Amino acid sequence: MKIRTTRIAAAAAVLTAFSAGAAPKRPNIVLVISDDTRMLDFGCYGSPDAVTPNIDRLASEGLRFTRFFQATAMSSPTRHCLLTGLYPVRSGAYPNHTYIDDGVQTLPKYLKDCGYRVAMQGKRHIAPMSAFPFEELAKPNADVNPAKIEPFFCEAAAGGQPFFLYVASHDAHTPWTRGDRSLFDAARLTLPPTLVDTPEIRDLYVNYLAEINQLDTDIGRIDSLLKKYELDDDTIFIFTSEQGHQFPFAKWTCYDAGLQTAFIVRWKGVTQPGTTTDALCEYADVTPTLVDIASGSVPEGLDGRSFRKVIEGKKSKHKECVYGIQTSRGILNGPDHYGIRSVRDERYCYIRNLTPEATFQCVVTKQDYFREWQRRGDEGDTFARERAGLYQTRPAEELYDVVKDPYQKHNLAADPAYRKVLDRMRPKLDAWMASQGDLGAQTELDATQHLLNNRKKTQNAKQ
Repeated sequence: MKIRTTRIAAAAAVLTAFSAGAAPKRPNIVLVISDDTRMLDFGCYGSPDAVTPNIDRLASEGLRFTRFFQATAMSSPTRHCLLTGLYPVRSGAYPNHTYIDDGVQTLPKYLKDCGYRVAMQGKRHIAPMSAFPFEELAKPNADVNPAKIEPFFCEAAAGGQPFFLYVASHDAHTPWTRGDRSLFDAARLTLPPTLVDTPEIRDLYVNYLAEINQLDTDIGRIDSLLKKYELDDDTIFIFTSEQGHQFPFAKWTCYDAGLQTAFIVRWKGVTQPGTTTDALCEYADVTPTLVDIASGSVPEGLDGRSFRKVIEGKKSKHKECVYGIQTSRGILNGPDHYGIRSVRDERYCYIRNLTPEATFQCVVTKQDYFREWQRRGDEGDTFARERAGLYQTRPAEELYDVVKDPYQKHNLAADPAYRKVLDRMRPKLDAWMASQGDLGAQTELDATQHLLNNRKKTQNAKQ
């Protein structure tokens, strides 16, 4: 009850700030989020293969974050974290296909209370929708359609009311069926060094990159509409890539390939064109930041902190650490339970596997290419055996020097030379878990209580 009261008071404070005229001119906000897309698969983030001219141009016109993270590498809890400012366990939305607890406030609610018109298009994966008062511009969960967004921009230009538009793309989530494959040559791709190089992997990566190109095309069309209706000068345009792709060692893990996200902000007259920042930021920080920009006031009781001053170029640092959680109970073809927690600073990433005796599995381990890795390993391919083995069987602790080892292939947890680093990182993770009410293994076992389908069954039973 105390937390709920705090949230209500915070929302009231935001309303009061708006009514008092705290912000004389408030920008529009467009936030585009992709789906299951690794940060390093965009041209502006160093990919030699990506065809992403519109996203690259957005970066050249604004501020590109190089150390931005989400708290979990699954779509539903990631989006709840982004739109609430709370970490997954604290909001209640920590398994996949989940929902937030009653009383949790959301970004569209905060902004609507500030006088913004709030709308969305694309993938939902958030619940209950009553807590997210979006005006939906097309059929729910449909592909992004800029033509359906144009009337909204036309009305916004004529009416003058500030708006928040949230565009949630399905690209590049499997199955990879959209985009132009002819733009890519499978034989010439530069694959992530964490993957075993097979013909099937290369062919699938072409499909994946084609969907990223489709995503880029949609972003270009949305940006063109902003310009058409002369809204771009007064609009903050944000693009973020969500969690990593659905290849091993990315989605459903706490490695950087899963938790690190592309994050680009263009705010004309505020962000300097073509700049970058190494400030450590998280998805939980997005809600307080955007409410801060919209109202000049940050809601109390959130886990996230406003990084507005980083966007404005007034600060180069934000947080000392970012945190991660993976709850595998409830994922497709997943294990009964397999919980992972992590803490990362600018140099080291510490990962704790709560049940190292268990075998991790998911839809990836059912794929033909993964079975090919296992077959090659059985036939003497050391790298294939190592990759397939490590994906399913992990030690209790992992420690990586992300500066020397950015792909996190060399676990230092058992190296005596890094004992002091472990001694520093362990209590940080313990303290964060305690602050969230995260009981580790018990929280994992309780995850099914937070699945949306179970919520619906309970509601139907009551009715």
